[in-house]
Amino acid sequence: MSASTSRRERNMADKSRRILSAAADLFDEHGYAGVTTQQIAEHADVAAGTVFRYADSKAELLLAVFNERIAAAVDEGARTAASCTDPVDAVTALLEPLLQSAARTPVDTAIYQRELMFGDRGASGIGRYRREGLCVIDDLEARIAEAIEPYAAGVPARVAARSIFAATHIFLVQPSLGLGHDAAGLRAQIAQIIAGARTEAHTHAAAPPRRHESAHEGGTPPEGEDHE
Repeated sequence: MSASTSRRERNMADKSRRILSAAADLFDEHGYAGVTTQQIAEHADVAAGTVFRYADSKAELLLAVFNERIAAAVDEGARTAASCTDPVDAVTALLEPLLQSAARTPVDTAIYQRELMFGDRGASGIGRYRREGLCVIDDLEARIAEAIEPYAAGVPARVAARSIFAATHIFLVQPSLGLGHDAAGLRAQIAQIIAGARTEAHTHAAAPPRRHESAHEGGTPPEGEDHE
C-alpha cells in the first residue's frame, strides 16, 4: 500500500467519524426531525455534498448512529445475561441496556425502528447502514435464542427469540405514541413466550416417532411388512 493510498484512507475514515459524530450530537440535541444534512456537514466541518459520499440520506445517518448504540447495548446486556441461570432473567438482562438507551431518545428510537424495518430502498438497493442494522437485529435475536436454548432447544428457541424481539419492538415505540413503558408487562410477555417454547420443546421430545401408514389406511407398507 502506497503512502498516498494510506493517507487517503485515513482521511476518509476521519471524515466518516466526524460526520457520524456530528450526526449523533445533533440528533441528541435537536431530535432527528430538527436536524438537516447541511447542519451535520457544518458541525463535521465538511462540504454538504461530502456527507452523501458516506451515507445516502439523513435516515441512513440515523441508522448508522443507532446501529452502533444498539450493538454496544446488546454486548453490555449479554455480559450481564451470561451470569443468569433463569432464562427469563437472562433475556431481561440482555435487553435492559437496550431499553435504557432507547428511553433516552424515544422519538428517534421509533424513527430508527421504522426506517430499519420499512425504509425506502435507494437506487442501489438496501443501503449499507440499513443492512448493518438488520444484522444487528439478527445478532440480538440469536443472543436471545442462545439464552433460551438450554431450556427449549432448536426451533422453539428461535421462534421464541423472534417473538420476544417483536414484543420488544412494540415496547420501544410506545412512548412515541404517547403511551408509557410497562416494563413489568414486557417481562410477563417474555416469561409467557419462553414458557410456551419450553412446553413445545418438551412435547416434541416426548412425542413417539411417526409410524408408517398401513395398506389398510391407504398407504404403502414398509419393506418386510406382511400384506394381508
